[in-house]
This record gives sequence, structure tokens and C-alpha cells, in this order.
Amino acid sequence: MARQTRERILETSLAMFNAQGEPNVTTNHIADELGISPGNLYYHYRNKDDIIGQLFARYEQRIDDALVVPDGRLPNLEDIWLQLHLVFECMWDYRFVHRDLVDILSRNRKLRLHYARILRRASDNAVAVMRGLAAAGILRASADEIRATADNIALVAAFWLNYDAVRHPRQDGAAVDLGRGIHQVMMLVAPFLRDAERLHLNTLAGAYLR
Repeated sequence: MARQTRERILETSLAMFNAQGEPNVTTNHIADELGISPGNLYYHYRNKDDIIGQLFARYEQRIDDALVVPDGRLPNLEDIWLQLHLVFECMWDYRFVHRDLVDILSRNRKLRLHYARILRRASDNAVAVMRGLAAAGILRASADEIRATADNIALVAAFWLNYDAVRHPRQDGAAVDLGRGIHQVMMLVAPFLRDAERLHLNTLAGAYLR
């Protein structure tokens, strides 16, 4: 029963943070939504930052699970699309992390360090994938170009939801077209692809943007 209550608190908090913005939701709001007393909530979580920390840990684990280079073979363009899909879906499911990023990280040094690790992992993963594409003869780029492009991939992905929210205002319940963000990231790689692979990329992109 206690585990069920803990899980309900996290699920409800995530939904409210995503819908209303983390700064606008208090532990009293969460308790009211659940129909429990604030004391009951504090029995399971010390405060709102404790809840945020638990949600962030789940977010970080999903990102880690997505950022995996193929084992035993060189990567291809389909691998990148799949990986980006998993990352962008995770970002959407935990969109409050990105939309309220500055506020959350300014209050919590531990999460700031963890988010810096996520960015490094994303950039290093992009380097590994691009090097794999180069080894497979799919991509041609210098070491400096690969590193700079990898950093740009991490940058665009991390802040895509905020960019999209400003560029295309919508009610928060409306899902973002994640394909546009994935396409934007892939276009960073496109200039380094061979002609045949670039054509293949444009074919893939057409399917995502329809």
C-alpha cells in the first residue's frame, strides 16, 4: 500500500508539473489532487524537491537507456532515428524538466551536476555514433567537425521543447510534433553524409514530416 501511494504521488506530480509548470505546483496542490493529507505526502517524500529528485532520476535513467551505441556492428541512419525518437519521447514525458530547467537547476546543485552529466553523455554518444558512421563510409567529417556537431546535437535536443513552445504556442495538453525536432537534429548531420545517404535521410525525413 505504501509503495502504491509513493507511486501515485510521483505519477500525479509528474502530470501536474507537466501541465501547470513545476513552480506553480505545491505539495499541498499535489495532496489535494490525490485526496490525501499533506502529512501523508510528507511521510513518503520530505518535500517537493525530494519528489523532483525522484522524477529526475527516472528521467535520467530513460535517457541513459536510449543513448546506446549499437553493439557488435557499425551504426546506420535508422539507428540514429530510433535513438532520437526514444530521447525526444522521454523529453516530452518529462517536459517540465526542460521547460522549467533554469529554475529547477538553480535550486538544486545535485541535479545541476546530473544534468551536466546528461549533456556530456549525449554529446559523447553523438561523437561515437558519428565516428561509427565515418568508419562505415556513410559520413565524412574531421574530428573537430564531429565534436562540434555532437555538441550542437546535444544543444538543439536539450532546448527543442522550449523553442517549439515559443515558436508554436499551444495548449499544454496538445502533443508536440516530435518529428520536427528529430528532423532538425538530423539536418545537423546531413551536410557530412555521402550523396546516397543524404538522399536516404531526406526520404526518412519526408516520412516523419508528413
